[in-house]
Amino acid sequence: MGKIRRLATIATGVVAGVAMTAAPASAALPEGMTASYVVVDQETGTIFGADEHKQYRSASLVKLFIALDYLESHGPDYEIPADDLALLEPMLRSSNDDAASTLWVRDGWDEIVKRMVVKIGLTDTAPPASRGKWGYTAISAADIARTYQYIQHEANPKYRDFIMSNLEQSTKCGSDGFDQSFGLPSAIPGPKAVKQGWSGYGAAPAPGEECKEPDTRVLRSPEVKAATAIASSGEGPAGTQDIDVTSRAMHTSGTVSGKIVVVLTLEPTTLSWQESADRITTLTRDVYLRSAL
Repeated sequence: MGKIRRLATIATGVVAGVAMTAAPASAALPEGMTASYVVVDQETGTIFGADEHKQYRSASLVKLFIALDYLESHGPDYEIPADDLALLEPMLRSSNDDAASTLWVRDGWDEIVKRMVVKIGLTDTAPPASRGKWGYTAISAADIARTYQYIQHEANPKYRDFIMSNLEQSTKCGSDGFDQSFGLPSAIPGPKAVKQGWSGYGAAPAPGEECKEPDTRVLRSPEVKAATAIASSGEGPAGTQDIDVTSRAMHTSGTVSGKIVVVLTLEPTTLSWQESADRITTLTRDVYLRSAL
């Protein structure tokens, strides 16, 4: 059931002194969908959510950790070189996988996730069982919301401004040709900062269904090519992780009108991209409206 809670100290993102109050009913889910969601009102400190600690594979939401870890490891006085900007910007704006793979391999693979768990104080996030598969990092809606709180209120302002300004420039088209305007971008009007994730829909849209004009500003250097090949092969020890890696995953997250919104979903493999996109957009709109009741 959906629930509204009060955060004692929203400025630091510390969940303490939580008091349960009356809540509107949970948003109805379409047949076959598994979903978790959370909306944090950063003005009032209220939270509306359901199943927010359930673990999902991250898909591209892990790119928030990759970018933040890069910034934290270099320090606020570091001037990001042009070659790295050509990785970070399309990774955040257009969800570029090659850029993510390059930074993932260079900066320590699964150690990135481990560092972010400690730094941010995450409770449901864990590295992928096979370290090359960054998109199989385990996350929850609560931990992604907590990540946005950390970026906005606790991280160095330079890190906050870099990450949020890039998310504010989220492109309609992902670098792989998928339309990433589902969920938050389409469901809620007004300026917003957005990071999307998807997994299980293939490496590219079906012919004729490509989203045009993606942001593909990634250097095709030997480093990028090598890292992409390694990550794609799933290099690393095999392990076990109690998350669904077979259903299609589609996630939307970000900030709008002073609120953090995170909606994570799993869909049957029988559904198309557009069907899944329509369903998560409807759910996101419903969750956002119910959170204001």
